[in-house]
Amino acid sequence: MVLVSPAILKKKIEDHPILEKALSLLEKSSEVQAYLNMANVMAVQRLLYNDHGPVHSRIVAGAALQILDIMLDNGFIPSVVRDGVGDEEDSRLVVMTGAYLHDIGNAVHRSYHHVTGAALAARFLPKILREIYQDSQKAYRLTSEILHCILSHDEEVMALSLEAGIVKVADGVDMAEGRARMPYKQGKYDIHALSALAIRRVEI
Repeated sequence: MVLVSPAILKKKIEDHPILEKALSLLEKSSEVQAYLNMANVMAVQRLLYNDHGPVHSRIVAGAALQILDIMLDNGFIPSVVRDGVGDEEDSRLVVMTGAYLHDIGNAVHRSYHHVTGAALAARFLPKILREIYQDSQKAYRLTSEILHCILSHDEEVMALSLEAGIVKVADGVDMAEGRARMPYKQGKYDIHALSALAIRRVEI
């Protein structure tokens, strides 16, 4: 069992140079980080929701990679591999990046954030992936898969790939007390904040 925390991500990308490079590019991107920080302005400061910013992104990305490893260990074949889009390492990149960016649309508005998130990410993802892959066609194919993960993390949108399904589930495992601390301190005392504060730890 692995404890769900921001520390998972760093451990899960060890010995995976493509993932390390992708995460570095995402975390060094002023555009990406500005959107993630604005996601918390909209969600936490204005709506008093739980964390939807950079820390949540790291937690969900690490959890998603852990879930993917469990699936692989149990014989599941990633959709990226099965459908000839890429290899297993590409599937890992899709899962990590889709999970990291899944809530970026909150920078615009909570409503339809899965749609605006895909639209925002479509602006910068091809450039980031072209710094990783020399094959531009592959970079665009994987961009499509990542955008699908972002769009499909909403509960009303069907995930059409294993990777997108993993991101959807991983988003739900970030529910321990730390995620509710910010809105609670700002005066939110509803059942959602209080129930989240009651959860001490989550393990996968």
